[in-house]
Amino acid sequence: MKDPFSLDGKVAVITGSSKGIGRAIAESMAVRGARVVISSRKGEVCETVAQSIRDIGGEAIAVPCNVSRKTDLETLVNETNKRWGRIDILVCNAAVNPVYGPLAQISDEAFDKVMGTNVKSNLWLCNLVIPGMAERGGGAVVIISSIAGLRGTGMLGAYGISKAADLALTRNLAVEWGPRNVRVNAICPGLVKTDFARALWEDPERLAKREAETPLRRIGRPEEIGPIATFLASDAASFITGQVIVADGGVTIA
Repeated sequence: MKDPFSLDGKVAVITGSSKGIGRAIAESMAVRGARVVISSRKGEVCETVAQSIRDIGGEAIAVPCNVSRKTDLETLVNETNKRWGRIDILVCNAAVNPVYGPLAQISDEAFDKVMGTNVKSNLWLCNLVIPGMAERGGGAVVIISSIAGLRGTGMLGAYGISKAADLALTRNLAVEWGPRNVRVNAICPGLVKTDFARALWEDPERLAKREAETPLRRIGRPEEIGPIATFLASDAASFITGQVIVADGGVTIA
């Protein structure tokens, strides 16, 4: 009997995978048998992560990419296809948040950067990858959103708007490509101990407040998000599309 959680023979591209949640996703998928593409802006760091996966018996290559540049995304897809001939799994994880403050103070340039990097780049990459998945009979896309896309926030407004847009993108792509057996789902992590969220968890007062408001009384770890993406990419989730999995320790229900 085939293991429905296995990713043997699959090729997975994960953006923003040199550290944090993206790296945890790549490592989790590699353990389940996927050949993974490590991608972020700095090639040297990507290669270090790819080598660490190869060192434990996995298959990984590094393809540096700035997701805000369409030509970089084209190179990412082309290099993957050149090496492995296909992309079965796409994880859109890379994101930016250059602004911490109310929306009334955000510049047009900063807003455009957030929306371009966090939303438009995901659409670009999906449009580059999904048609090939459909031609081969199907595939899986996982978009990493955030609980900031589910509720209002006083200081992360632009980021939250972009993450809410990612959820709409997930649903629309699921509707458009479902007839071709391409599944598209999203994950909304809460506060996770990554470099990206360092300003939120390094402040003892802010951290204590968040932990007190969270039913599990702690923040998350990257390795708790990786297996969720791995599940959504596997045959175990073959009847799941257009959905959002919230992994936040229960903070949004408290």
